Amino acid sequence: MNPRNLKYFIAVAEEKNIGRAAVRLHISQPPLTRQIQHLEHEMGVILFTRTPKGVELTEAGELFLIEARNICSIIERATERTQRAGSGKLGRLDVAIFGSGILNDIPKILLAYKNAYPDVKVVLHTMEKAEQIEALRQRRINVGFNRLLTPLPDISFELIATERLFLAINENHPYARKTVIPSEVLGENPLVLYPTGTRPNYIDKVINICHDLGFSPTVSQKVGDVITAVALVSSGFGICLVPESAISLKLPGVVYRSLTGLPDNARVDLSCIYRTGDDSAILRSFLEVCRQHSNKPVKPRSRQKAGRKSADKI
Repeated sequence: MNPRNLKYFIAVAEEKNIGRAAVRLHISQPPLTRQIQHLEHEMGVILFTRTPKGVELTEAGELFLIEARNICSIIERATERTQRAGSGKLGRLDVAIFGSGILNDIPKILLAYKNAYPDVKVVLHTMEKAEQIEALRQRRINVGFNRLLTPLPDISFELIATERLFLAINENHPYARKTVIPSEVLGENPLVLYPTGTRPNYIDKVINICHDLGFSPTVSQKVGDVITAVALVSSGFGICLVPESAISLKLPGVVYRSLTGLPDNARVDLSCIYRTGDDSAILRSFLEVCRQHSNKPVKPRSRQKAGRKSADKI
């Protein structure tokens, strides 16, 4: 049954006159009459009785009018939902999150996206770097957030933010009374390092910074995430170097201070990662929100353009 014929039938039923229905449909009367006759023949029932003023619905026609309106409504909703899905406004977005990024930039991006695309269901998954890559390849997630990755041919990323590093230090430490602390403090105190996941990661980043400063760090503890690391600082286990996003993490007895004399590479980047070649509408809409959040034009990064290795679950 042609959906167009349903619209023709509904127009005739509502106007009760084929001539007026033809004007409403912007077609001539003879082809409309033929379409109604064809519909009656196809269904094997009489839908209209002819009257001097036009037409009246038969009992079968009255029932069919209800069904025809339901069918047209379903088709219209399906068309609208399909068009919205095609423009990235409807569907499901699976997002992998990690460590300290969830303390600042990632929630802001997710909220902005949810406000812009309220009909897209956002599902969050906590995954380390290696898990994110595997989940992307298996199409179990659409995007992930992580610090800059080792370049891979099938994974692209977009830079979201570049963060300064700060010192998390116990409030009872003598240096805690200073607003700015010299970077030599990293060599004078035991460090709490994280994460203990896939290497190379942020532990290697901090160790390399210490080497650039001319010393090897004394490691107090290696833990799985930034929250545990800052909690150990609160307990007096040592000091910890954290990204700027982590300073929103408030624990008793911990203060955050700027460091002077750090090398130029003492920064970490946060990126959104996704499958190279994925041209889905939902991904395009999400990346657009990411670009707006970064407040600067961002180009996709791939194996050819990436050069730095990254940290995992910082």
